[in-house]
Amino acid sequence: MAHTTSNPKIHEGRNLKRFREMLSVKQDALAFELGEDWNQQKISLLEQKEKIDSDILEQVAAILKIPAEAIRNFDEQQAITVISSTFNDNSQLGTLINNYNNPIDAVLKLHEEKMALYERMLKEKDEMMERLERLITNQ
Repeated sequence: MAHTTSNPKIHEGRNLKRFREMLSVKQDALAFELGEDWNQQKISLLEQKEKIDSDILEQVAAILKIPAEAIRNFDEQQAITVISSTFNDNSQLGTLINNYNNPIDAVLKLHEEKMALYERMLKEKDEMMERLERLITNQ
């Protein structure tokens, strides 16, 4: 029997979905960034796969601006165990929050990145409309 290094409990598709949703990225937007061969349905199918092709996983991770290893290795049960053992009372959680480097800045940065993505998508839509208009008028 062949031995694999991946944890059988880790489902890369579900992990991808978790990270995508945490970053508030819609399936359509991710598909758009992956290229014209992609659509919402293909992203949905990708998120159902236990193991994702390495090249695709790297592309998706780059679009989401997270390490591919985060998707490959995220184990929800392990994360819950760490959180519950680390924060067994509210005083420790309060200390973490107070020591965090301004969470508002992190939220603002994510918002700015999202707006930049939206602006790129609008620009590409406008360019596509211009190309279509030129094609129609040239016929």
